[in-house]
Amino acid sequence: MSTVTATLERGTLTVADQAVQRLAAHAVREIDEVGGAAGRVLGVSLGAEDPDRSAKVTAHVTGGEVALDVRLSITYPASVTRTTERAREHLERRVEELTGLTVTRVDITVTALHSPVATSRRVE
Repeated sequence: MSTVTATLERGTLTVADQAVQRLAAHAVREIDEVGGAAGRVLGVSLGAEDPDRSAKVTAHVTGGEVALDVRLSITYPASVTRTTERAREHLERRVEELTGLTVTRVDITVTALHSPVATSRRVE
């Protein structure tokens, strides 16, 4: 587990990889047309991609910098290029404002395209 420690006049601030991972996973949920990725073991998917599940995020904190590796799914027919660029920009901004760390890299793997969430219809 990597951490960053900043010494301030009043004390020390330490931010762990896992804290950044959770913040980034939550920030991904703020983006339209982005859903979660199924868990994997040895490269084999465990279950289906789910728009309601959190994206999988790994954070590597070194000094005052963080690199993110994100696995997510996108709602079809959204543009993969535009959606991932929006996600990258949003993650950089949110992680920097929430942690004070500089995001140096955001690698995104799109694991699936999923159907839009169907709204239930009621017969009257």
